[in-house]
Amino acid sequence: MHPLTIFVEKSHLLHAYISMKLSSLAKSAWVHMKRSYWFLFQSNPFSLQLIYFILISFVGFLALKMLKPKNKTSSPKDLDLLFTSVSALTVSSMATVEMEVFSTTQLWVLIVLMLIGSEVFTSMLGLQFMKAKITRERSLDKIVKSNSDIESSNSTNFDGQNSNMHSSSAVIWPESHLIDSENLKHEAIRYLGYVVLSYIVVINSSSFIFLSMYLSLVSEAGEFLRSKGIQISTFSIFTAISSFGNCGFTPVNENMMIFKKNSALLLLIIPQILAGGTLFPSCLRFTVWLLKKITKKEGYNYILQYPSAIRYKHLLPHRQSVYLSLTVLGFIVGQTLLFCCLEWNSEVLQGMNPYQKIVGILFQSVNSRHAGESVVDISSLSSAILVLYTVMMYLPPYTSFLPINDDEKPLLEERRDERQAMFIDPLNFTIFNIVFEVISAYGNVGFSLGYSCKRLLNHNKFCKDASYGFAGKWSAEGKLILIFVMIFGRLKKFNMGGGKAWKLC
Repeated sequence: MHPLTIFVEKSHLLHAYISMKLSSLAKSAWVHMKRSYWFLFQSNPFSLQLIYFILISFVGFLALKMLKPKNKTSSPKDLDLLFTSVSALTVSSMATVEMEVFSTTQLWVLIVLMLIGSEVFTSMLGLQFMKAKITRERSLDKIVKSNSDIESSNSTNFDGQNSNMHSSSAVIWPESHLIDSENLKHEAIRYLGYVVLSYIVVINSSSFIFLSMYLSLVSEAGEFLRSKGIQISTFSIFTAISSFGNCGFTPVNENMMIFKKNSALLLLIIPQILAGGTLFPSCLRFTVWLLKKITKKEGYNYILQYPSAIRYKHLLPHRQSVYLSLTVLGFIVGQTLLFCCLEWNSEVLQGMNPYQKIVGILFQSVNSRHAGESVVDISSLSSAILVLYTVMMYLPPYTSFLPINDDEKPLLEERRDERQAMFIDPLNFTIFNIVFEVISAYGNVGFSLGYSCKRLLNHNKFCKDASYGFAGKWSAEGKLILIFVMIFGRLKKFNMGGGKAWKLC
């Protein structure tokens, strides 16, 4: 053979060998990437959500920093912008600056952060990952089954009698039943994903429409917003998203105190808070039950009968949903009665008629469980109410007095203090005020006792009262601590079991 021909053939062989090796390396790298991806996003959901909140908080900070505030001369500091971004994403509503410093475009950034950071939205993303995982597992099962069929076919060629014997004694029905069950489970998860998405869209859209209609019809409320340069549409969508996500932010400095006499407006917001918060599991189960009755689809029936198989923590069994609803109702009624007994003739409710007082107290009681909107000055309430709110803020959202054994104990968040400020300004930086602020941040509630210049031991003419929370007067280190407290408070479901039940005895 001619030497040139041999060289060409060897070159082709070498090229084929190199191509085969590169292809093998590429496949190995792809498999490694896929395994890493599935380990991160499926085996370790805590890490996934931690990365989710950290990255998006930073993106939100950059967006707030790049956009111009309403008043260019009073632009917030970078740390305060980061704090606000984390607070909105973790639906904590802890504030270190006044809300009215933000421009309309910055308010829309906060709207997006509150929406994608809400528990219902993040749980919907979890359903999509769960569906993708099941699809992947089913694909792998098909590959394994295909290989098994090939091996079975090859064995038949060598030993037909043995193969026939196994075929005649094979148990077909259990395998078929298992496949049908897995298909039904996959279908149920897909249905549930659509239900949660529709739930988010319908409730937020309807709340936006109702709030816009009210503010447009009630000239006094609408005129107040216009005097602050806030559009009715912006306020309505902001409040709707914030209430559903149980965030507690509003675009005005006074939160909801300026609307304490607008009882109809407060009554419109209360269902929004409950539907996206403590009563979400009960509302979700009722929605699925209603869809089952209307559509007659087996997937919805599977969701109701086997909620634990779906592994969606917001989907509770019927009995537990009932106990949860009764517990939430009991907490609201108990707080409302205690508030009426202790604060009915107090200064915080002055100027309100009995009907407005009852609605305002009801609104306040609903918000103490992780929502954080307020119609009164929290710092003016009695010590008994403040202690009660501290307990309410710390309780997990799905706490229910269910008579079952549950030995899980929640972990207390480590508390830090501003030691130097406690000596210089002891009436504002009291231990209770600091504990209240930390628990409010950990519970993602947003209630704050605020800061008052009147409580300074040494009068300071440069001191100025502000509408934002007590955390606004903390040091940079203290604010950073609260940022971590808010993030890990948002992820407390991974170490508290969601507050599934409390023992009665």
